[in-house]
Amino acid sequence: MSTVSLQPECTSCAALCCMALPFDKSDMFAFDKPGGEGCKHLGPDHACTIHASLETRGFKGCVLFNCYGAGQRVTQDVFDGRSWRDDPSLIKPMSEAFGVMRRIHEMLVLIREARRLPLSAQQLHEATRLEASLGDGVDWTQEALQQFQTGPLAGEVAAFLKSLKPLAEQAGLKK
Repeated sequence: MSTVSLQPECTSCAALCCMALPFDKSDMFAFDKPGGEGCKHLGPDHACTIHASLETRGFKGCVLFNCYGAGQRVTQDVFDGRSWRDDPSLIKPMSEAFGVMRRIHEMLVLIREARRLPLSAQQLHEATRLEASLGDGVDWTQEALQQFQTGPLAGEVAAFLKSLKPLAEQAGLKK
């Protein structure tokens, strides 16, 4: 089973969610922000300058967002601790890597949740195989992340999770 952390650790990240992701003015965000551009509330230390009052200042979307640890994994593992702030040429590749890694980490979350179901030995084996293919020991480089997008693994994870729908329904998790 993978030990990749799916908990965000913002101090080990280059504020990728605050730079890479776009948002539109709504009841979730107080203003429009295009993707690939740092939020105006982002401090030079990659910390939010209004973090303590996000919700009251109109940023409920920030409060609810969870990258599941993808930000620190991209910053530390894929880009060796480098930041788009120090090297603006990294904005696009870090944004792209963050999007793919976030998808990978969401898959890991779903696989780990699936383990709570009464899986057969074969299903448990497949969950373990898929989790290992996404987690520990995988050298996620920019190239590997690009290949993931066109490779079969995402489809395998989706098919496995879909196959668990009857178990989830029996457990009362999905109607």
